[in-house]
Amino acid sequence: MSLINVRRDVSDPFYRYKMERIQTKIEGKGNGIKTVVVNLPSVAQSLARPGAHVIKYFGFELGAQTNIDPKDDRWIINGAHDSQKLQEHLDGFINKFVLCKKCKNPETIVNVKDGRIHLDCKACGELSEVDLRLKLSGFILKNQPKKSKKDKAERKAARKAKQNGTAGENGNGHGSGEDDGSEQGSNGKDDDDVVSDDELQKMQAEAPTIDANAEVKDDDWAVDVSEEAVKARQAKLPGELRQKLTLADEDDEEGGSTVYDDLGNWIAAQAEEKGSVDEIDSIDIYLKAKELGIESKHRTVQVLAQTLFDENITTQIPKRQSMLKQCITSDRHEKALLGGTERLLGNLAQKDPEIYTQVTKILQLYYHFDLISEEVVTKWGAKASKRYTDVSVSKKVRKAAAPFLQWLEEAESEEEESDDE
Repeated sequence: MSLINVRRDVSDPFYRYKMERIQTKIEGKGNGIKTVVVNLPSVAQSLARPGAHVIKYFGFELGAQTNIDPKDDRWIINGAHDSQKLQEHLDGFINKFVLCKKCKNPETIVNVKDGRIHLDCKACGELSEVDLRLKLSGFILKNQPKKSKKDKAERKAARKAKQNGTAGENGNGHGSGEDDGSEQGSNGKDDDDVVSDDELQKMQAEAPTIDANAEVKDDDWAVDVSEEAVKARQAKLPGELRQKLTLADEDDEEGGSTVYDDLGNWIAAQAEEKGSVDEIDSIDIYLKAKELGIESKHRTVQVLAQTLFDENITTQIPKRQSMLKQCITSDRHEKALLGGTERLLGNLAQKDPEIYTQVTKILQLYYHFDLISEEVVTKWGAKASKRYTDVSVSKKVRKAAAPFLQWLEEAESEEEESDDE
């Protein structure tokens, strides 16, 4: 299903905030006619808002009755209503109850206190107030959910705000940078300032020592890509499919060239022609992947991690994060990003072993731009793997990642304790 920008006034194809287009189904006839908003749960989740808020807003705008707590996920509006009309009303909901009033970023959390409704922006730190004269405001005030532990998205947003000092220490949050088409991070800071050096030094100083000679066990998503294993799997395939399917890695010439090789070679050729990989436009890279039919494949992310970055990776990630966000749509894609980065670092380390000192900042940037989730990176960091590179390289990368992984674990523990209070 194609996605649209949460802010439909933003035409940037790499705008990071996406949602499904409203889908409706008209049922019944006469006085019993009704409109079922088929994908309302998905849309509401993309906006980080309860479905009841969205459906009730539609009801107020259309002057129609709605159900706000359906047991079967059938969100209904009485009467016949066109999906395009609802989409336009949804724009109004987003503008009034989702977007930060300062930076126009949808990364906000609703806070209700003392009879007032505030939008707490985790991108710029702004605390803006919702107009209480709006009908939905009254509904929100009267229907506050029971207090419970914060969900993962809210915890992550709060953690990132604390990490970047936007919640109160510097007090000078800026816009997302996406309004003017720039490639700044989501909190509007300069690329080099996304991760605090003080925070990095603190992480590294407190990092536990990891035994590089410890026994290595492949994690449960590792796949044996040895030549023998690949040939054994190929031998089990039907003859025609065996000829068409290439399972070889990029360095395995026996497997022949694949579309992934074509993408990597194209990027390398463009970098040589333009003088630097940084001169290649992100949109051109995405269109090339789309031309090859692999823009949604997880292995494409692995190729991009190996070809778009070099020893300057920490300054390059913020410039490529929008495109990577468009490509990374599942845990498997996140693993491919981490795996491709492992292989890249292993290659760079042959000339500069000090490259491993950048691992913590690399992971911080990936996490900051929502390119990796805490669940995936924690599982990745638990055990070394030979899936993407030599075991020795995998160990070194994870050892260097220890400060970041420990920070994640401690931050999670602190939030759980805070929630229990």
